[in-house]
Amino acid sequence: QVQLVESGGGLVQPGGSLRLSCTASGSISNNNVMGWYRQAPGKEREMVAVAFSGGPKNYADSVKGRFTISRDRGWNTVYLQMNSLEPEDTAVYYCNFRTLSSPWDDHWGQGTQVTVSS
Repeated sequence: QVQLVESGGGLVQPGGSLRLSCTASGSISNNNVMGWYRQAPGKEREMVAVAFSGGPKNYADSVKGRFTISRDRGWNTVYLQMNSLEPEDTAVYYCNFRTLSSPWDDHWGQGTQVTVSS
């Protein structure tokens, strides 16, 4: 069973920065994708950024140039560096771990609140 532990959320002023981290533990396949999704009140959950263990990364258009996703060499930790934060970035951010081959696996973290407000 894979468990995800997130950290790094909080309150920040517009223009500020935060760094989120998420570590997966348990029976982990190295062929995986880890990423961050967010859900604002009254809105559906959306992809923010994902990073594949082979290297490729994808970003939502709304965060390109402001957010950077990175992985550790063990492929079990993912980071999200968020710069130039805007009030529209306020949401609960969820970490996701998904395998890319059998045995198929898909897990979510508990979520961490990010609030951008003056």
